[in-house]
Amino acid sequence: MGYQSPLLELPGAVGAQEGHPEAGVPWHWGDPFAEQRTATRGVAVVDRSHREVITVTGEERLSWLHLVISQHVSAMEEGTGTEALVLDSQGRIDAHMVLSYVDGTVFLDTDPGAKATSAFPNGGKQTLFEYFEAMKFWSKVDLNDATADFAMLTLLGPDTDTVLDVGLPSRPYSVVALKGGGFARRMPWPGQSSVDLMVPRKELTTWWKRLTDAGARPAGSWAFDALRVESLRPRLGIDTDERTIPHEVNWIGSAAHVAKGCYRGQETVAKVHNVGRPPRNMVLLHLDGSPEIYPETGDAVRLGDKTVGRVGSVAQHHELGPVALALVKRSTKPEAELIAGEEDRAVQAAIDPDSVPAEHAAPGREAVQQLRG
Repeated sequence: MGYQSPLLELPGAVGAQEGHPEAGVPWHWGDPFAEQRTATRGVAVVDRSHREVITVTGEERLSWLHLVISQHVSAMEEGTGTEALVLDSQGRIDAHMVLSYVDGTVFLDTDPGAKATSAFPNGGKQTLFEYFEAMKFWSKVDLNDATADFAMLTLLGPDTDTVLDVGLPSRPYSVVALKGGGFARRMPWPGQSSVDLMVPRKELTTWWKRLTDAGARPAGSWAFDALRVESLRPRLGIDTDERTIPHEVNWIGSAAHVAKGCYRGQETVAKVHNVGRPPRNMVLLHLDGSPEIYPETGDAVRLGDKTVGRVGSVAQHHELGPVALALVKRSTKPEAELIAGEEDRAVQAAIDPDSVPAEHAAPGREAVQQLRG
């Protein structure tokens, strides 16, 4: 058995089944739709302590990172953060991370089990930490796998600052140090207001109690994922496959810099950005929920007898109903009548017109309304 959060022992916590991407942390606390509503109208707190943490220190920490990740960080200022990727030589996505720079240390947090293509000629897969270690060479940097030292909680909702009074600026990716270690980071997703708290792992339960006593409602990964899907934010390995490039999943700019050179995969990033034609687009699908069956991650999206895409994250949203992120061919028209899922999981699906890149947008609201009933 893998990681198990101590918060799973608290009354009301319901964990995801083994093998689920959110296994090891609470999936919900008894009423996932009410948790979502609170996360959009009040304030909720989500246990994301299964995320992995790497710290980078040393006098060349920024210049070295600038060379090995897709984001421009050579002039990164303390008290700021960003997102970044590791790409392979063809520009395909290997790893995604969120960076925070505070007190001379760059924190990188990633989904559990993050891997990166081997830096060695024989290929293969390594953990993200092993990949960074292999890329140090003679650089004056110190890397530490800090997963055992720090854990993440996320506050969601417009009332977040009422339970967290730490002087965090309102701009996205702003970062402030917390007393006793760790930091608070303002995020632009999911939803309209989100703050990540990186706290000492030994104090995870104490912080949870402090936040819930201050008015934050316990919410599970179900609520977080539903709002993430609504926000059109992908999760690596679920909304991506082995061919995905940053342009297909809205990671250009936010996680991949188009003008910065000297990183693996940069040529593909610049070329596709200049041409402006990625082979696929990530869209939000509204699923027909009347059969009470849902497609699964990796299932095909079909138009007639042709496969035009793949299903990524599937979620039940408190307002939108059953929805999913999907990678579909760029030629797929927004008003297309699609089928998502395999065999007895196949359901009708309609592309949300607001999720379509501007150059492909077309009327499609009627199909969405029909699926919503």
